[in-house]
Amino acid sequence: MLTGTIMLDAIDLENLQAIAISAACGGILGIEREIAGKPAGIRTHIFVCAGSALMMILGQEIVRQFEQQETDSLLKADPIRILQAIVVGISFLGAGTIVHQKGEGVEGLTTAATIYLTAGIGVAVAVDRTGLALAVTGFAVAVLFFLGLVEHRIKRFNDAKNDADERQ
Repeated sequence: MLTGTIMLDAIDLENLQAIAISAACGGILGIEREIAGKPAGIRTHIFVCAGSALMMILGQEIVRQFEQQETDSLLKADPIRILQAIVVGISFLGAGTIVHQKGEGVEGLTTAATIYLTAGIGVAVAVDRTGLALAVTGFAVAVLFFLGLVEHRIKRFNDAKNDADERQ
C-alpha cells in the first residue's frame, strides 16, 4: 500500500527476512569464490540467491492472487514454471563464467556450479526450507574449501611428477 510513505505488513517483513537469509547464504558462498579470485564473487552470489528467493516469493503470491480471482476457471497456475525460469536464467549467467578460458584449460566450471547451487538455496529459503538451505550452504562451503585444498595438493603432486618426468 503506497500512500506517501512505504508501509510494510507482516508478510512483507517475513519475506524480507527470507530474502536477507538468502542473501547471507549467497554471500557466504561468494566469499569463497572471491578469495579464490573467481569472476563471480560476493555480490554476484548475494544477488543470485536473494533474487531467486524474491522471484519465488513473488511467483507464489501471483499464483495465490490468480487462484483467488479465478476460482472457477479451468486454467490453472503452475508454480513450477517460476522455478524453471530461474534455472534457465541462472544457467545463462553460469555459462558466462565458463566461457573464459586460460590456455588449454576450461575455467569457471566450479563458479558456474556454485551460482546454480546458490539459486537453489534462494529457492529453498523462499519455500520455507531455511534449515535445508543453511545445511546446503554449509556443505557447499566445506566442499569449496576442503576439496579445493585437496585439488591444489593433487595439482602440485602432478606438476612435480611432470617436472621429474621431463628431467629424465
